[in-house]
Amino acid sequence: MSGGPDSVGLLLLALEGGFDARVHHVDHHARPTSGEDATYVLELCRRLHVPCVIHDVDVAKGANFEARARSERRRVLPKGALTGHTMDDLAETVLLNMMRGAGIDGLSPMVNDPTKPLRGLRRADLHVYVNDANMNPRHDESNDDLAFLRNRVRHQLLPLMCDVASRDVVPLLARQADLIYEERAWLDELSSLDAERALVDVDCRELREWPQARLRRWLRVTLLDVDELNEEHPPSAAEVERALSVVVGDVVATELSGGRRLARRGQRLALEDGSTNLSSHG
Repeated sequence: MSGGPDSVGLLLLALEGGFDARVHHVDHHARPTSGEDATYVLELCRRLHVPCVIHDVDVAKGANFEARARSERRRVLPKGALTGHTMDDLAETVLLNMMRGAGIDGLSPMVNDPTKPLRGLRRADLHVYVNDANMNPRHDESNDDLAFLRNRVRHQLLPLMCDVASRDVVPLLARQADLIYEERAWLDELSSLDAERALVDVDCRELREWPQARLRRWLRVTLLDVDELNEEHPPSAAEVERALSVVVGDVVATELSGGRRLARRGQRLALEDGSTNLSSHG
């Protein structure tokens, strides 16, 4: 809970629904007023008789600040903590992922995610609910800073898209995410047997007979990188392309994220991390 209207709204809805809630607030020290947010959250929880935990973390200013701050939040928050992401956040994430060249996983974020219970609710409606409760939530001025890409999507790109389309595109993006997720789940089911096959179990001569879509999907699964927070990161499109070159024999090896190396020995693949052979990975 940041203290902003989205997370305050989530807490109010949880309490109204009869849930036994515990609040977690993460102070990143991202701006001079961040300490006031913690004070607000503590006072609000005291008034509502809700237990509250404050997590104090330091995130250095610089490139990729949002991503690094998000990583710190995930590190300190309990697994499965609920967040106040709305349908508008989903739409923004779809567009951000699209601009990064994401595949179907990136174009169907938050769908079927139990930690995002407000995914079907509009941000404006949630704010009205909070205002009607006289909560006076905090305003994070960094959400107005157009130096952050998400803020440009929120304040510039989405309004322009709505203007060009002569309609509200947020529900359209959300419905598209739902439809893509359905197809993604179907593909996962179709490829479930492939996903169980480790790198060393498949002959490259067999792989070369697979349709490209099937092979790319298998590589994205078998070449997942797991970080120190046990979060999975699929290989980038460029990494998949380089891995395909190893499979077809154009090159004998390629470098991957996380200091890993994919190599072909004869007709078998091996995934190595530095001097450690991880050929049984996947």
